[in-house]
Order: sequence, then C-alpha cells, then structure tokens
Amino acid sequence: MRRLLASLLLCATPSLAEQPVLRFAIAESWSMPLIRIEQGQPVEGILYDLMQSAAREAGVRPEYHVLARLRMQQAMEDGDVDVRCHLATNWLIERPGEYIWSVPLMVQRDLLVSRAGLLDPVDASRLPAQAIGTVLGYSYPTLQPLFSRGQLHREDSRSQQLALQKLQAGRYQYAVSNELSLQWFNRQLPAEAQLQSRALLEEQNLGCVVRSDSSRPTQALLRALVRIKQSGEMDRIVQHYAAPTSPAPMVIGSHQ
Repeated sequence: MRRLLASLLLCATPSLAEQPVLRFAIAESWSMPLIRIEQGQPVEGILYDLMQSAAREAGVRPEYHVLARLRMQQAMEDGDVDVRCHLATNWLIERPGEYIWSVPLMVQRDLLVSRAGLLDPVDASRLPAQAIGTVLGYSYPTLQPLFSRGQLHREDSRSQQLALQKLQAGRYQYAVSNELSLQWFNRQLPAEAQLQSRALLEEQNLGCVVRSDSSRPTQALLRALVRIKQSGEMDRIVQHYAAPTSPAPMVIGSHQ
C-alpha cells in the first residue's frame, strides 16, 4: 500500500527536471552580502535568496550563469540569459525591448568611504588629485567628470570586497561602496578600525529585467517578484544580511 501511495505521489508531483528553466545572470564581481559563489555557482546572499524564492514562487527551475560584469549586457542582448537582477534603469546603456522591468525591489545607497580617522563629510568634487577605489565594469556617472579631467583616478578591483580590502590596506584614501557591502565588510573589524562613510553619493531603486519571450514563464516570474516585494519578504531577506548604520551626510554623485 505504501509503495502504491508513493507511486501516486510521484505521478502527481512534477519533477524538478520537468519545470521550465529560467537562466539568471550572476556577475562574478558581486560579493557578500549580495552573493557568494563557490565552484562557479552561487550558494548564499541577498540576490541568491531572492532568485531562489522567485523561482520557487513562479514554479521554475533556476539556472545560474556567472559572467564577467562587462559581459552581462551582451548576454542579455544575445538572449543567453533570461533574468538579470540588481539593476537601476539608468545603468543600462542599451535597453533591449524584449526585456520587461520588474517592480523596484530594494534601495541601494552608494557611499564614498574612507578608513577610520577622518571625521568630516567629504565633497568629492573638492578632493585633490588622487586615486579612488572602484570596481571594474562599474560606472560612476557623477564622478566621471572628475575622472575625465584627471582630478581623480580610478583604481579598479575585480569585486567590491577587494576594493574595500585595498582601502583598508592603505592603497588609496577613498573608495566607492554600496552601503550593504560596507556593513558586511565592517563585521570582521573592531569598531575603531571599521571603514567609514564620508558622503552619500546616491540612492537608487533596484529591480530585475526579465526576458519577454512567449516560450518563457516571464509573467509568472514578474508576478512572483511583486508578491515577494508586497509581502515584505524582500525586506526580510535584506535585513537577514544587513546591519544598522548611521546615515551618510550628503548627496553628490552616483554609482552602479
């Protein structure tokens, strides 16, 4: 009897292999708390939890494609991926018509960061000529004029974490970091050695773009993302990885 019931359950429950697949783009430059990658696949982090939850809600099987940051837009245009998350609308140089934007899912606060010891707010436009810690493939539109005229110089790292490690080691005096990554990095440091925010560069709403293809469960995923946001699950995911922080002093730029 038990064997018969088990057989009936197997017949009634679609296997994971039978579920439609959605291909999620993962930037190899992302680091915790956004995502942690092991052996070429994501295993934890805010974006991993979001993608797993959205796939579960939509009844799809997630397939993760880890790509260089500079390859992600081309992969979208070529149709090699179906979903790309952690995006603001003004970050895309090209806006492919075959993709649909999700609802805004989270807010990113981008900061100018220094080592401990500097106490006053900073206006980047008044900084003397120097290198600024940045991430390869990220654009900084408001800081770009300062880079273009040589007032500031980019020193690119492969990830946000590495950029902060170089700042801590004294490779440069300032770096650009999103608030969540700064909080995560500071967890390993005693209070007197923690990196400090010197200016709020920008706040932006971030969401996902999903490929509009009749052969893909696009609408199911978009509806799942709406439910995740409206139910408060997105906020709970972020808070699971976040730590409280004091507000930054001024708005003077932007970061992607």
